[in-house]
Parts: sequence; structure tokens; C-alpha cells
Amino acid sequence: MPDLPPLREVIARHGLSASKALGQNFLFDEQLLGRIAAIPGDLDGQAVLEIGPGPGGLTRALLRAGARVTAIEMDERCLPALAELGEAFPGQLTVIRGDAMKLDHAELMDEPFHVVANLPYNVGTALFVNWLSGENWPPQWHSLTLMFQQEVAKRIVAQPGGGAFGRLAVLAQWRSTAKLAMKVHRSAFTPPPKVMSAIVHVEPGDMPKGVSAKVVEQVTGAAFGQRRKMLRQSLKGVPGALDALAKLAIDEKRRAETLSVGEFVSIARELSG
Repeated sequence: MPDLPPLREVIARHGLSASKALGQNFLFDEQLLGRIAAIPGDLDGQAVLEIGPGPGGLTRALLRAGARVTAIEMDERCLPALAELGEAFPGQLTVIRGDAMKLDHAELMDEPFHVVANLPYNVGTALFVNWLSGENWPPQWHSLTLMFQQEVAKRIVAQPGGGAFGRLAVLAQWRSTAKLAMKVHRSAFTPPPKVMSAIVHVEPGDMPKGVSAKVVEQVTGAAFGQRRKMLRQSLKGVPGALDALAKLAIDEKRRAETLSVGEFVSIARELSG
């Protein structure tokens, strides 16, 4: 295993500082980073996609775990530090300079992969929804291990009936399992963000039969887009939705946050024929 200098030393040597515009917050605690890299299980020889590696703190932990890492980074200031990591772990690290929101991840990876990332706060949710969307299932990714603001993480794993339950929870749970794997205190970061963070681990499950992902996205978008309104109001713009409610004996006076994930799937199945 290569003997690497402390992360703080690497960052100081390269004159790096976290960019607020890029949603960066650096983690220096290598023991914590090792625990994060262990969440997906044994990564030895596995392909891993990392978004926004920055100076490479989590990247180090993934490489030490034996992963073959493809890292997408748009901050050119961080590329020299990542290049040093690539030299320390020959053949294990590929760095792509670019915007993860504009790249085709499946094409980049060209094989099944895990996603492990301390996501930049400003694009984290959008990337997450992209990985969960689409008709092709199971997806090319084996698992998603992602750090979010704790509030967002709670929304992903939320259960029906509470204010946190919404479209993000349904998209994460209707054909996947999502769990809160670890909480990370704001003091672990440099600079410390204003909010607490948490890591969510998602694994794909079975695709419900007779259901279109596009319809699930349409129904949840409409229902939670006007979440304070009754379903008869929020879903009236979705063709056939009110008839589906009647057929399924779902009271149209209910609000979206009271429906179970299974009920959303049933509505989508009625509309997917």
C-alpha cells in the first residue's frame, strides 16, 4: 500500500481551498473516509464511479480498498493532486475533467459499477434522480453510496405520513431499497457547512411488472408538485389518474404524502397499459 502524505499537506502544497461556487467541502479524516468506502461492501477489483473527488480524500480510501475508480472532476485546480494519486496506484484511477451532469455515466464506465461520492451539494439531488430514472432496469450501477445534506438524506428514506415523504422517497424506494447508512457531523468538513450531512446507500431491487418509470415520475411529479392539495386537484391534469384512483378505491380527498409507495405504483400501473 503506498505511503501517502496527509491530505492537509497535499491541499496546502497545491494551494487548494474549497470552492463555494462548486459546492465543495473537503473531508480530511481518513478513518471516516475509510468507513464510507466500506459501506458498499468489498470493492476489491470493482469499478467505482466517483463524482467531484476534489483533492482525492475519498478517492484514496476507494483505491486502498482495491477499487478501480473513474473520477469526474470539473475543478482543474484539483487535477494535479489527483494525478499524484494515479501515480501512487498505477492502473486504478482514471480522472475525467468535465461536468458530471452532462456526461453519460453508463458510456463512461462500460461495465457494471458502484457509485460512491461526497456529492457537491449544488448538483447532488439532480444526479441522484438521474440515476434512479429511466425504463432500463436493473440499472448498470450495483449500488449508490452518496453523501447529502442530512435533510435531503431523510427525504430519500422517509416513510409515508410525514412532511419529509415526497417524490424523492418514492423514486428511491419503488424499485430500490434505500437506507441511511451514516451521519456525518458538520465539523468533519473543511470548511464546515452550515448543515449536518448523512450518507444514503441504495441498492436496486426488482422492477414492478406492468409499470412504466416515466408514468411513476409523471404521477409523483404531479402529486407532490401540489402536495398541500387533495389528489383530485393535484392529479386532475394527469389523463386517467382520477379514474385510476376510483378503480383502486383510493380516496381522492387524500393528500400525496399519505399514500404508500405501493399505492403510487398501483396508480402508475393503471396508467401504464
